Amino acid sequence: MLSKFETKSARVKGLSFHPKRPWILASLHSGIIQLWDYRMCTLVDKFDEHEGPVRAVCFHQQQPLFVSGGDDYKIKVWNYKLRRCLFTLLGHLDYIRTTEFHQEYPWILSASDDQTIRIWNWQSRSCVSILTGHNHYVMCARFHPTQDLIVSASLDSTVRVWDISGIPGKPGGLRKKNVSPGMAGGLGEEQHTRNPELFSAGDATVRLVLEGHDRGVNWAAFHPTLPLVISGSDDRQVKLWRMNDCKAWEVDTCRGHYNNVSCVMFHPRQELILSNSEDKSIRVWDMAKRICLHTFRREHDRFWVLAAHPSLNLFAAGHDSGMIIFKLERERPAYSLHGHLLYYVKDRFLRRLDLTKNKDVAVMQLRAGSRAPIYSMSFNPAENAILLTTRTVNQDNSNYDLYQIPKDSDPQLPDSPSSKRSAGLTAVWVARNRFAVMDKTNQIVLKNLQNEVTKKVSAPHCDEIFYAGTGTLLLRDSEGVSLFDIQQKRVLGTACIAKCRYVVWSSNMTTVALLSKNTILVCNRKLERLCSIHETNRVKSGSWDDSGVFVYTTSNHIKYALTNGDHGIIRTLELPVYVTRVSGSSVYCLDRQATPRVLTIDPTEFRFKLALVQRKYDEVLQMVRSAKLVGQSIIAYLQKKGYPEVALHFVKDERTRFLLALECGNIDVALDATKALDDKGCWEKLAEHALLHGNHPVVEYCYQQTKNYDKLSFLYLITGNLAKLRRMMKINEIRKDYEGWYTNALYLGDVGERVRVLKACGKTSLALLTASTHGLTQEAESLAAHVEPGAVPEPLPNAQLLQPPVPVYPTDSPWPLLTVAKGFFDTAVGQGKTVSGAVAAMAVDDVGEAAGDGWGDDDDENPEDGEGDVEGGEGEGGGWEVEEDLDLPELVGTGGAGVGGADGEDGYFVPPPRGHPPTHGWTQKSHLAIDHVLAGAYESAGRLLHDQVGVVNFEPYRDLFLSSFAHSRCSYPSLPALPSLFSHPARNWRTGQAKEHLPALALRLSSLMDRLKEASQLTTAAKFSEAIDKLRGILLSVPLLVVDTKQEVSEAQNLLRVCKEYVVGISMELYRKGLGKTTPDEAQRSLELAAYFTHCELQPGHQILTLRTAVNLAFKMKNYKMAMSFGRRLLSLGPRPEVAQNIRKVVQACEKNPVDEMSVQYDEHNPFSVCAKSYVPIYRGKPEVLCPLCGASYLPEHKGITCTICTVAQVGKDCVGLRISPLQFR
Repeated sequence: MLSKFETKSARVKGLSFHPKRPWILASLHSGIIQLWDYRMCTLVDKFDEHEGPVRAVCFHQQQPLFVSGGDDYKIKVWNYKLRRCLFTLLGHLDYIRTTEFHQEYPWILSASDDQTIRIWNWQSRSCVSILTGHNHYVMCARFHPTQDLIVSASLDSTVRVWDISGIPGKPGGLRKKNVSPGMAGGLGEEQHTRNPELFSAGDATVRLVLEGHDRGVNWAAFHPTLPLVISGSDDRQVKLWRMNDCKAWEVDTCRGHYNNVSCVMFHPRQELILSNSEDKSIRVWDMAKRICLHTFRREHDRFWVLAAHPSLNLFAAGHDSGMIIFKLERERPAYSLHGHLLYYVKDRFLRRLDLTKNKDVAVMQLRAGSRAPIYSMSFNPAENAILLTTRTVNQDNSNYDLYQIPKDSDPQLPDSPSSKRSAGLTAVWVARNRFAVMDKTNQIVLKNLQNEVTKKVSAPHCDEIFYAGTGTLLLRDSEGVSLFDIQQKRVLGTACIAKCRYVVWSSNMTTVALLSKNTILVCNRKLERLCSIHETNRVKSGSWDDSGVFVYTTSNHIKYALTNGDHGIIRTLELPVYVTRVSGSSVYCLDRQATPRVLTIDPTEFRFKLALVQRKYDEVLQMVRSAKLVGQSIIAYLQKKGYPEVALHFVKDERTRFLLALECGNIDVALDATKALDDKGCWEKLAEHALLHGNHPVVEYCYQQTKNYDKLSFLYLITGNLAKLRRMMKINEIRKDYEGWYTNALYLGDVGERVRVLKACGKTSLALLTASTHGLTQEAESLAAHVEPGAVPEPLPNAQLLQPPVPVYPTDSPWPLLTVAKGFFDTAVGQGKTVSGAVAAMAVDDVGEAAGDGWGDDDDENPEDGEGDVEGGEGEGGGWEVEEDLDLPELVGTGGAGVGGADGEDGYFVPPPRGHPPTHGWTQKSHLAIDHVLAGAYESAGRLLHDQVGVVNFEPYRDLFLSSFAHSRCSYPSLPALPSLFSHPARNWRTGQAKEHLPALALRLSSLMDRLKEASQLTTAAKFSEAIDKLRGILLSVPLLVVDTKQEVSEAQNLLRVCKEYVVGISMELYRKGLGKTTPDEAQRSLELAAYFTHCELQPGHQILTLRTAVNLAFKMKNYKMAMSFGRRLLSLGPRPEVAQNIRKVVQACEKNPVDEMSVQYDEHNPFSVCAKSYVPIYRGKPEVLCPLCGASYLPEHKGITCTICTVAQVGKDCVGLRISPLQFR
């Protein structure tokens, strides 16, 4: 059984698959109905209007409806789009066991503990028939898929088949009477109780009564096509019945369950029977042989219900603590691609598909064998031979077949050649006439074409092998994949990926994609990592495009990945497919029925990104001009990769153009976009950027548009434009903006104007003081008449007029800028725009613009002649004086300043491209989290910590990240008014070149050891809260270490273990001290916690302290046997003499009466670990989940929570493991 999805909830009593969407309904014993998306593993919705358990639920086949029935005697019809109950059907007098929609007609079938079966018309909302006859609870009632029949099962030990076509001889019947055209009735909330007479004969009659079970029957179902019925009973048997129009008889009984059979069903498409039981098992039976093929068990949960998807090979089972969705067998088709020929297996035939001609033929018929599908295929084009591997549930029975493919075979009647079959888990070709086989003991042997062993290969331990070219294999172990040379018997390279499932090589064998459940690792031929991609959904398959792009599929998408790590979605999928080849815009794939399909994709996005990465700018330009590159994702990608000018050429949205233009420093384009937007925020942002570029006219224009007169005045001051500053002063005077008026007068040093401002705003005394201070005697006398004597202080005798500095070089033009050669895209797009009908006019304009440099000398020689020529010339001969026989120097036609400057090579300064800071290389070269932190790449550091040790809560890491980053660089002062300069010390400065430098480290293993000693001292002093903070700080710091040897890696892992033990123990002790001691339960719990604390692996000194606490507590509670045991353990540690003497007295007292008065949950002889959440023991052999960072143990029910010990990692997450040394990546 392959589990696809599992939920945790109350007991599941009813299940129903949606026919089209990846949804399943689960009705719970708690009264809630859950709607799950099993592909995305998310809860879509829940419905909770029932009172009490809901035992039945069913989707409608076409309408957005489902029906439910519960212990509140109510049948409810729901609309899941409206997310509410539409109406309720009342009539049953006891619990409702099952409900079902008819596939064609507007009927609902319900079975109840009131011993009746009812048929309801959900359009007219009335009961149309009551089927009576059972004399005990009716546990199940089901419609026949195609005929007018119902099968029911009851606790009266019978199965009944009912005819609902109508009474013989009576025309019409149920269908004629109750089918109404369309959805006639309106949808209301009223309840309906119109019932036919309870004990009337009605229109349904009992056709057959099947008797044979010894106890009550829990379930019965029809076969989808054959006249068969299956039933399951409390007598623990599954019975198969055959029927005709007159009678029914028992065919056989399937025995094997050892408790009540709760549900049973036929496989919709295979000759199989599925049953589940209260014995906590699901069994799969062969319908022909009536033998049990497979048994799947749960440890603690009884099964109650089964459901099958109407079209997919999916099944669901409800149990005591939730439900599970599963498949019986692997559906991935076995295939192998060679050139344009695809070989695949379908219906026990090997078929060959020519992808160029779309010709699909059967090549040969395969040897009959087990029911298990072909697991994998390996094709040998040199010998035209093929290896087919079959795996069973018991891997010891796995085998492979070696076939020689017939060269000439009739596609209509293909040959059935004999095969050479042997035991083995995997078989792959390694040479023209040799293949490697991994047997059930995981040993690798080489065999020839006669299937004879030629050599045994001594390779590292592995659990799977993959093809890796001639003479080499990929070996998979628990930590990753290794490239193994068979001849040299050595490992050539290693890649770290957990549980690699598939390997996809490019056509030239230079790159490889390693696929695991949710991860894709792209490597080169030597297994050196190129990039890694993590998916939330399962990765299904993949293939390399001709251009080197990896196209892969997940459960619901086709995606792409570039070797630099860029990836994205190409299109969505309704059902999973398996990619075999990608060519142009066509994806060739196989579906789960092994049917070839060709899907059309749009490769523009990944080809555009690939061209950018490979610097094929001509292709990029062509795509920009022709393709429809839409969406913010492309723009964001171009910005992220440093190509905002590319996006600027095809973006039409003005706001986006504005932002892109600012990013690439194109002030002119930004100004055009801002004019179109006319937004104040845009004007202000443009002014800010233009000021940084020294483009004063644009800054002035922006300030004018926003009426920001203060900034405008200051701009005029710093540019020395005093005339405009005076104009601004007049404007402020007109606006009566006294503050601005006064500020401008200060800027200009105009004392008289300042006196006028103060006088105008009523500040006469200040105006008088200003005039007196600066010697304006006449003005001061006129103002003194309006001021009281003594109100104004005497001016300072040494007062001076503060004049602003005189502008040295007033300027209205922007700062001088370097003339930079145009980039590829600017030039190319410019050329594209000039190709038009007005070529001559554009050429004249270009010459006129360049005339100031290249042609100015000629204009200055004879100005009068030029004017006379233009004014007085008549016709060509007199006006222009064109002479064709000029004696020109040799280089005039090809040289000159104007021409030389046009190509960007002579007379133009081309600045060097901006380099990357040293921190850029750290993230590229290192996969250690601390190197990314020191580079300031907190996002990628967080990703690494998440993948390696499962960190999900990054808040505790905030201070660590910031302090580490502060240690990564040194700051040096530069010139005044300029920012400081930074340098980055390197830890490998002695050995590595500058490009290979990695940052110096502030955090070392030795410093953590010192901090551990401080924590130990705090623990000894019983300062438990401070000790826990110190220990947790050490725990969080360990993943940010870098060590050089394997011994140091082991020491760091041991440091994690020690910190974990102390934090768990101290946390328990703090929890124990917080408990009361008033009730027996609290006293018992306190003793248990003290006992658990003694089993934490602490230092001997601290162990003695925990045992002393436990001895005292156990002795006080009269648990003398426990106290004696604790005392003997304490004495074996060698305590101080006075402590030892006291403990010996306690032990002697306990030996007189070695009994425990209080029963506690504690077994000292059975090794255990303590759950860090609930503080209960998890004994050896019991299921547990671990924290991937600190290793703390938890009960399985706590999986998914954040660890309470380290406070950052997710409990039970499948991770790569702690990575703190480059040695761990080799």
